Amino acid sequence: MKHRIVILGAGYAGLSAAGRVARRLHRDDASITLVNADPDFVERVRLHQLAAGQDLPARPLSDLLAGTGVVLRVARVTAIDADRRTVTVTGADGADELPYDTLVHALGSASTDHDVPGVAEHAHELASRAGALRLRQRLADLAPGGRVVVVGGGLTGIEAVTEIAEARGDLDVALAVRGGLGDWLSPAGQRHLRRVLARLGVTVHERTGVTAVRATEVVTGGGATIPADVTVWTAGFAVNPLAAAAGLEVTAQGRVVVDGTMRSVSHPDVYAVGDAAQAEGPLGNPLRMSCASGIPMGWQAADSLAARLTGGRLPRTPLAYVHQCISLGRRDAIIQLVTADDQARRPAPGGALAARYKEMICAGAAWTAAHPLPYPVRRRRVTAAAASPALGRP
Repeated sequence: MKHRIVILGAGYAGLSAAGRVARRLHRDDASITLVNADPDFVERVRLHQLAAGQDLPARPLSDLLAGTGVVLRVARVTAIDADRRTVTVTGADGADELPYDTLVHALGSASTDHDVPGVAEHAHELASRAGALRLRQRLADLAPGGRVVVVGGGLTGIEAVTEIAEARGDLDVALAVRGGLGDWLSPAGQRHLRRVLARLGVTVHERTGVTAVRATEVVTGGGATIPADVTVWTAGFAVNPLAAAAGLEVTAQGRVVVDGTMRSVSHPDVYAVGDAAQAEGPLGNPLRMSCASGIPMGWQAADSLAARLTGGRLPRTPLAYVHQCISLGRRDAIIQLVTADDQARRPAPGGALAARYKEMICAGAAWTAAHPLPYPVRRRRVTAAAASPALGRP
Protein backbone atom coordinates (compact mmCIF):
# COMPACT_ATOMS: atom_id res chain seq x y z
CA MET A 1 0.00 0.00 0.00
CA LYS A 2 1.31 3.44 -0.89
CA HIS A 3 2.28 5.87 1.85
CA ARG A 4 -0.28 8.68 1.60
CA ILE A 5 1.16 12.19 1.80
CA VAL A 6 -1.29 15.09 1.87
CA ILE A 7 0.00 18.66 1.58
CA LEU A 8 -2.30 21.53 2.54
CA GLY A 9 -1.64 24.80 0.74
CA ALA A 10 0.21 25.58 -2.49
CA GLY A 11 1.97 28.78 -1.60
CA TYR A 12 5.75 29.11 -1.77
CA ALA A 13 6.31 26.61 1.06
CA GLY A 14 3.67 24.03 0.18
CA LEU A 15 4.42 23.97 -3.54
CA SER A 16 8.15 23.67 -2.84
CA ALA A 17 7.55 20.76 -0.48
CA ALA A 18 5.23 18.97 -2.92
CA GLY A 19 7.54 19.15 -5.91
CA ARG A 20 10.63 18.26 -3.93
CA VAL A 21 9.23 15.24 -2.10
CA ALA A 22 7.83 13.98 -5.40
CA ARG A 23 11.36 14.02 -6.80
CA ARG A 24 12.72 12.12 -3.81
CA LEU A 25 10.28 9.18 -3.60
CA HIS A 26 9.43 6.38 -6.01
CA ARG A 27 5.92 6.75 -7.39
CA ASP A 28 5.08 3.13 -6.70
CA ASP A 29 5.60 3.70 -2.97
CA ALA A 30 3.98 7.04 -2.22
CA SER A 31 0.95 9.04 -3.29
CA ILE A 32 1.11 12.82 -2.96
CA THR A 33 -1.99 15.01 -2.91
CA LEU A 34 -1.73 18.80 -2.87
CA VAL A 35 -4.85 20.65 -1.68
CA ASN A 36 -5.30 24.32 -2.52
CA ALA A 37 -8.33 26.60 -2.60
CA ASP A 38 -7.14 28.39 -5.75
CA PRO A 39 -6.30 26.60 -9.02
CA ASP A 40 -3.39 29.00 -9.59
CA PHE A 41 -0.13 29.63 -7.79
CA VAL A 42 -0.37 33.12 -6.30
CA GLU A 43 2.81 35.20 -6.16
CA ARG A 44 2.03 36.78 -2.84
CA VAL A 45 5.17 38.91 -2.87
CA ARG A 46 3.77 40.69 -5.95
CA LEU A 47 0.23 41.40 -4.77
CA HIS A 48 1.02 45.07 -4.22
CA GLN A 49 1.90 45.25 -7.92
CA LEU A 50 -1.43 43.67 -8.85
CA ALA A 51 -3.27 46.16 -6.63
CA ALA A 52 -1.44 49.08 -8.24
CA GLY A 53 -2.73 48.11 -11.69
CA GLN A 54 -0.08 45.78 -13.08
CA ASP A 55 -0.99 42.47 -14.66
CA LEU A 56 0.68 39.30 -13.40
CA PRO A 57 0.98 36.15 -15.52
CA ALA A 58 -1.33 33.28 -14.66
CA ARG A 59 0.43 30.27 -13.16
CA PRO A 60 -1.99 27.32 -13.16
CA LEU A 61 -0.96 24.73 -10.60
CA SER A 62 -1.94 21.96 -13.00
CA ASP A 63 0.77 23.18 -15.38
CA LEU A 64 3.38 23.58 -12.64
CA LEU A 65 2.72 20.05 -11.34
CA ALA A 66 2.58 18.36 -14.74
CA GLY A 67 4.81 15.30 -14.83
CA THR A 68 5.53 15.27 -11.09
CA GLY A 69 2.95 12.67 -10.11
CA VAL A 70 1.44 15.08 -7.56
CA VAL A 71 -2.38 15.03 -7.58
CA LEU A 72 -3.93 18.50 -7.31
CA ARG A 73 -7.16 18.86 -5.37
CA VAL A 74 -8.76 22.31 -5.74
CA ALA A 75 -10.73 22.64 -2.52
CA ARG A 76 -10.83 24.50 0.76
CA VAL A 77 -9.57 22.77 3.90
CA THR A 78 -12.25 22.94 6.59
CA ALA A 79 -10.97 20.56 9.29
CA ILE A 80 -8.02 18.44 10.38
CA ASP A 81 -8.55 15.35 12.54
CA ALA A 82 -5.09 14.52 13.86
CA ASP A 83 -6.34 11.48 15.80
CA ARG A 84 -7.99 9.81 12.81
CA ARG A 85 -5.39 11.23 10.39
CA THR A 86 -7.96 12.75 8.04
CA VAL A 87 -8.53 16.14 6.43
CA THR A 88 -11.96 17.46 5.48
CA VAL A 89 -12.05 19.52 2.28
CA THR A 90 -14.86 21.28 0.45
CA GLY A 91 -14.70 21.79 -3.29
CA ALA A 92 -16.97 22.06 -6.30
CA ASP A 93 -18.26 18.53 -5.67
CA GLY A 94 -19.04 19.16 -2.03
CA ALA A 95 -17.30 17.98 1.14
CA ASP A 96 -14.89 15.05 1.21
CA GLU A 97 -12.52 13.41 3.65
CA LEU A 98 -8.89 12.70 2.74
CA PRO A 99 -6.97 10.13 4.80
CA TYR A 100 -3.24 10.60 5.26
CA ASP A 101 -0.23 8.81 6.66
CA THR A 102 1.84 12.00 6.66
CA LEU A 103 0.44 15.53 6.56
CA VAL A 104 2.30 18.68 5.53
CA HIS A 105 0.52 21.76 6.85
CA ALA A 106 1.27 24.83 4.72
CA LEU A 107 -1.93 26.86 4.86
CA GLY A 108 -0.04 30.09 5.48
CA SER A 109 -1.46 33.29 6.90
CA ALA A 110 -4.10 35.90 6.19
CA SER A 111 -4.66 39.51 7.15
CA THR A 112 -5.95 40.16 10.66
CA ASP A 113 -7.60 43.31 12.02
CA HIS A 114 -6.38 42.84 15.63
CA ASP A 115 -9.96 43.68 16.69
CA VAL A 116 -9.59 47.27 15.47
CA PRO A 117 -13.10 48.59 14.81
CA GLY A 118 -13.98 49.26 11.19
CA VAL A 119 -11.13 47.37 9.55
CA ALA A 120 -13.33 44.56 8.23
CA GLU A 121 -15.94 47.01 6.93
CA HIS A 122 -13.80 49.80 5.50
CA ALA A 123 -10.21 48.65 4.89
CA HIS A 124 -8.61 46.69 2.05
CA GLU A 125 -6.14 43.85 2.60
CA LEU A 126 -3.19 42.65 0.52
CA ALA A 127 -2.75 39.13 1.87
CA SER A 128 -4.83 37.48 -0.88
CA ARG A 129 -5.26 37.76 -4.63
CA ALA A 130 -8.97 38.54 -4.16
CA GLY A 131 -8.12 41.35 -1.77
CA ALA A 132 -5.53 42.80 -4.14
CA LEU A 133 -8.04 42.75 -7.00
CA ARG A 134 -10.66 44.54 -4.91
CA LEU A 135 -8.12 47.21 -3.99
CA ARG A 136 -7.06 47.48 -7.64
CA GLN A 137 -10.64 48.28 -8.68
CA ARG A 138 -11.13 50.76 -5.85
CA LEU A 139 -7.93 52.62 -6.75
CA ALA A 140 -8.93 52.67 -10.42
CA ASP A 141 -12.22 54.31 -9.47
CA LEU A 142 -10.50 56.94 -7.33
CA ALA A 143 -10.41 60.40 -8.89
CA PRO A 144 -7.26 62.56 -8.87
CA GLY A 145 -6.70 64.04 -5.44
CA GLY A 146 -8.14 60.98 -3.73
CA ARG A 147 -6.67 60.15 -0.35
CA VAL A 148 -5.06 56.76 0.32
CA VAL A 149 -3.74 55.72 3.73
CA VAL A 150 -1.67 52.57 4.16
CA VAL A 151 -1.63 51.34 7.76
CA GLY A 152 1.41 49.33 8.79
CA GLY A 153 5.13 50.01 8.42
CA GLY A 154 6.39 46.48 7.75
CA LEU A 155 7.59 45.13 4.43
CA THR A 156 4.08 44.79 3.01
CA GLY A 157 3.09 48.31 4.00
CA ILE A 158 6.24 49.91 2.61
CA GLU A 159 6.04 48.01 -0.67
CA ALA A 160 2.34 48.80 -1.02
CA VAL A 161 2.59 52.52 -0.31
CA THR A 162 5.52 53.08 -2.67
CA GLU A 163 3.89 51.03 -5.45
CA ILE A 164 0.63 52.96 -5.19
CA ALA A 165 2.36 56.35 -4.95
CA GLU A 166 4.51 55.62 -8.01
CA ALA A 167 1.63 54.25 -10.10
CA ARG A 168 -0.80 57.00 -9.11
CA GLY A 169 1.12 60.21 -8.69
CA ASP A 170 -2.19 62.08 -8.81
CA LEU A 171 -3.29 60.70 -5.44
CA ASP A 172 -2.60 61.93 -1.90
CA VAL A 173 -0.84 58.92 -0.36
CA ALA A 174 0.09 58.51 3.31
CA LEU A 175 1.65 55.84 5.52
CA ALA A 176 0.76 55.34 9.19
CA VAL A 177 3.47 53.56 11.21
CA ARG A 178 3.11 52.49 14.85
CA GLY A 179 6.83 52.85 15.55
CA GLY A 180 9.64 54.62 13.71
CA LEU A 181 9.79 54.37 9.93
CA GLY A 182 11.89 51.37 8.94
CA ASP A 183 13.34 51.17 12.43
CA TRP A 184 14.56 47.60 11.82
CA LEU A 185 16.76 48.79 8.93
CA SER A 186 20.32 50.03 9.23
CA PRO A 187 20.84 53.83 9.23
CA ALA A 188 21.75 53.66 5.53
CA GLY A 189 18.58 51.75 4.75
CA GLN A 190 16.44 54.18 6.72
CA ARG A 191 17.95 57.17 4.93
CA HIS A 192 17.29 55.68 1.51
CA LEU A 193 13.72 54.78 2.46
CA ARG A 194 13.00 58.32 3.61
CA ARG A 195 14.46 59.79 0.42
CA VAL A 196 12.29 57.59 -1.76
CA LEU A 197 9.10 58.31 0.18
CA ALA A 198 9.83 62.04 -0.01
CA ARG A 199 10.44 61.78 -3.77
CA LEU A 200 7.15 59.96 -4.24
CA GLY A 201 5.28 62.52 -2.14
CA VAL A 202 4.21 60.07 0.56
CA THR A 203 3.20 61.64 3.88
CA VAL A 204 4.55 59.57 6.78
CA HIS A 205 2.84 59.48 10.19
CA GLU A 206 5.34 57.90 12.56
CA ARG A 207 4.52 56.54 16.03
CA THR A 208 0.90 56.60 15.03
CA GLY A 209 -1.24 53.70 16.15
CA VAL A 210 -4.58 53.36 14.40
CA THR A 211 -7.49 52.61 16.74
CA ALA A 212 -10.38 52.68 14.27
CA VAL A 213 -11.09 52.82 10.56
CA ARG A 214 -14.07 54.72 9.18
CA ALA A 215 -15.43 55.15 5.69
CA THR A 216 -13.50 58.38 5.04
CA GLU A 217 -10.81 58.48 7.74
CA VAL A 218 -8.66 56.54 10.19
CA VAL A 219 -8.58 57.37 13.89
CA THR A 220 -5.25 57.43 15.70
CA GLY A 221 -4.42 56.58 19.28
CA GLY A 222 -4.40 60.22 20.28
CA GLY A 223 -7.89 60.77 18.92
CA ALA A 224 -6.75 62.60 15.81
CA THR A 225 -7.95 61.58 12.37
CA ILE A 226 -6.27 61.12 8.98
CA PRO A 227 -8.53 61.59 5.94
CA ALA A 228 -8.79 58.44 3.83
CA ASP A 229 -10.97 57.66 0.84
CA VAL A 230 -9.17 54.31 0.70
CA THR A 231 -7.53 52.56 3.66
CA VAL A 232 -5.09 49.70 3.06
CA TRP A 233 -4.56 47.51 6.13
CA THR A 234 -1.17 45.77 6.37
CA ALA A 235 -0.78 45.90 10.14
CA GLY A 236 -0.81 42.22 10.92
CA PHE A 237 -1.17 38.64 9.74
CA ALA A 238 -2.69 35.61 11.44
CA VAL A 239 -2.26 31.93 10.66
CA ASN A 240 -5.02 29.48 9.81
CA PRO A 241 -6.63 28.24 13.09
CA LEU A 242 -7.14 24.63 11.94
CA ALA A 243 -3.88 23.33 13.45
CA ALA A 244 -4.75 24.64 16.90
CA ALA A 245 -8.28 23.23 16.61
CA ALA A 246 -6.80 19.83 15.74
CA GLY A 247 -4.82 19.76 18.98
CA LEU A 248 -1.33 20.28 17.56
CA GLU A 249 1.10 22.15 19.79
CA VAL A 250 1.09 25.76 18.62
CA THR A 251 2.46 29.10 19.76
CA ALA A 252 0.30 31.86 21.20
CA GLN A 253 -0.08 33.08 17.62
CA GLY A 254 -1.31 29.66 16.44
CA ARG A 255 1.83 28.64 14.53
CA VAL A 256 2.70 24.94 14.70
CA VAL A 257 5.80 24.32 16.83
CA VAL A 258 8.26 22.25 14.80
CA ASP A 259 11.74 20.83 15.26
CA GLY A 260 14.69 21.38 12.95
CA THR A 261 13.25 18.94 10.39
CA MET A 262 9.93 20.85 10.26
CA ARG A 263 8.09 18.03 12.06
CA SER A 264 5.48 18.86 14.68
CA VAL A 265 6.85 18.38 18.19
CA SER A 266 3.49 16.97 19.32
CA HIS A 267 2.39 14.95 16.26
CA PRO A 268 5.23 13.11 14.46
CA ASP A 269 3.07 12.35 11.42
CA VAL A 270 2.56 16.08 10.77
CA TYR A 271 5.04 18.54 9.26
CA ALA A 272 4.43 22.29 9.06
CA VAL A 273 6.14 24.86 6.85
CA GLY A 274 5.92 28.50 5.87
CA ASP A 275 3.86 31.02 7.83
CA ALA A 276 1.94 28.15 9.47
CA ALA A 277 5.01 26.96 11.38
CA GLN A 278 7.21 28.33 14.14
CA ALA A 279 10.74 27.23 13.32
CA GLU A 280 14.05 28.44 14.69
CA GLY A 281 17.02 29.87 12.85
CA PRO A 282 20.68 29.02 13.58
CA LEU A 283 20.83 31.19 16.69
CA GLY A 284 17.44 30.26 18.08
CA ASN A 285 15.72 33.18 16.37
CA PRO A 286 12.15 32.53 15.14
CA LEU A 287 11.97 32.55 11.36
CA ARG A 288 9.84 35.39 10.05
CA MET A 289 6.83 34.99 7.80
CA SER A 290 8.20 35.33 4.27
CA CYS A 291 8.92 33.35 1.13
CA ALA A 292 12.59 33.66 2.13
CA SER A 293 11.68 31.38 5.05
CA GLY A 294 8.93 29.36 3.41
CA ILE A 295 10.82 27.88 0.47
CA PRO A 296 13.78 26.54 2.54
CA MET A 297 11.30 25.24 5.13
CA GLY A 298 9.47 23.38 2.35
CA TRP A 299 12.75 21.84 1.17
CA GLN A 300 13.68 20.86 4.71
CA ALA A 301 10.34 19.17 5.32
CA ALA A 302 10.48 17.31 2.00
CA ASP A 303 14.02 16.09 2.56
CA SER A 304 13.26 15.08 6.15
CA LEU A 305 10.11 13.21 5.21
CA ALA A 306 11.87 11.42 2.35
CA ALA A 307 14.79 10.48 4.60
CA ARG A 308 12.54 8.99 7.25
CA LEU A 309 10.58 7.01 4.68
CA THR A 310 13.62 5.66 2.85
CA GLY A 311 16.01 5.17 5.72
CA GLY A 312 18.25 8.01 4.57
CA ARG A 313 20.14 10.65 6.50
CA LEU A 314 18.15 13.51 7.99
CA PRO A 315 19.11 16.98 6.72
CA ARG A 316 20.91 19.21 9.19
CA THR A 317 21.03 22.38 7.13
CA PRO A 318 20.47 25.47 9.30
CA LEU A 319 18.00 28.00 7.93
CA ALA A 320 19.75 31.37 7.89
CA TYR A 321 19.15 34.76 6.31
CA VAL A 322 21.35 36.83 4.00
CA HIS A 323 19.30 39.93 3.20
CA GLN A 324 15.89 41.57 3.08
CA CYS A 325 14.84 42.78 -0.38
CA ILE A 326 12.32 45.63 -0.28
CA SER A 327 10.80 47.01 -3.47
CA LEU A 328 10.08 50.74 -3.53
CA GLY A 329 8.02 50.90 -6.70
CA ARG A 330 9.31 49.56 -10.02
CA ARG A 331 12.44 51.72 -10.22
CA ASP A 332 13.90 51.57 -6.71
CA ALA A 333 14.52 49.13 -3.89
CA ILE A 334 16.60 48.47 -0.79
CA ILE A 335 18.74 45.38 -0.33
CA GLN A 336 19.26 45.33 3.42
CA LEU A 337 22.06 42.93 4.29
CA VAL A 338 21.40 41.02 7.51
CA THR A 339 23.10 38.58 9.84
CA ALA A 340 22.15 34.91 9.90
CA ASP A 341 19.56 35.69 12.60
CA ASP A 342 18.04 38.53 10.53
CA GLN A 343 19.58 41.56 12.25
CA ALA A 344 20.44 44.50 9.99
CA ARG A 345 24.05 44.99 9.01
CA ARG A 346 25.44 48.37 7.94
CA PRO A 347 25.28 47.93 4.13
CA ALA A 348 21.89 48.59 2.52
CA PRO A 349 22.39 49.38 -1.18
CA GLY A 350 19.45 51.00 -2.91
CA GLY A 351 18.43 52.42 -6.25
CA ALA A 352 17.81 51.14 -9.76
CA LEU A 353 20.34 48.31 -9.55
CA ALA A 354 18.76 47.15 -6.29
CA ALA A 355 15.35 47.22 -8.00
CA ARG A 356 16.63 44.90 -10.74
CA TYR A 357 18.09 42.58 -8.12
CA LYS A 358 14.79 42.56 -6.21
CA GLU A 359 12.95 41.68 -9.42
CA MET A 360 15.36 38.81 -9.99
CA ILE A 361 14.70 37.55 -6.45
CA CYS A 362 10.91 37.66 -6.93
CA ALA A 363 11.12 35.87 -10.26
CA GLY A 364 13.53 33.35 -8.78
CA ALA A 365 11.23 32.64 -5.84
CA ALA A 366 8.33 31.80 -8.14
CA TRP A 367 10.54 29.64 -10.37
CA THR A 368 12.08 27.84 -7.40
CA ALA A 369 8.69 27.07 -5.84
CA ALA A 370 7.55 25.50 -9.12
CA HIS A 371 10.88 23.79 -9.90
CA PRO A 372 12.36 22.34 -6.68
CA LEU A 373 15.99 21.30 -6.93
CA PRO A 374 15.91 18.03 -8.91
CA TYR A 375 18.41 15.92 -6.93
CA PRO A 376 18.78 13.04 -6.45
CA VAL A 377 17.99 11.87 -9.97
CA ARG A 378 17.11 8.37 -8.75
CA ARG A 379 13.93 8.32 -6.69
CA ARG A 380 14.36 6.28 -3.54
CA ARG A 381 12.15 3.40 -2.43
CA VAL A 382 10.16 3.55 0.77
CA THR A 383 11.19 0.94 3.32
CA ALA A 384 8.53 -1.42 4.67
CA ALA A 385 9.00 -0.25 8.27
CA ALA A 386 8.90 3.43 7.38
CA ALA A 387 5.75 3.03 5.29
CA SER A 388 3.79 2.27 8.45
CA PRO A 389 1.44 5.11 9.53
CA ALA A 390 3.18 5.06 12.92
CA LEU A 391 6.01 7.19 11.65
CA GLY A 392 7.18 8.28 15.09
CA ARG A 393 10.83 7.38 15.12
CA PRO A 394 13.48 10.17 15.18
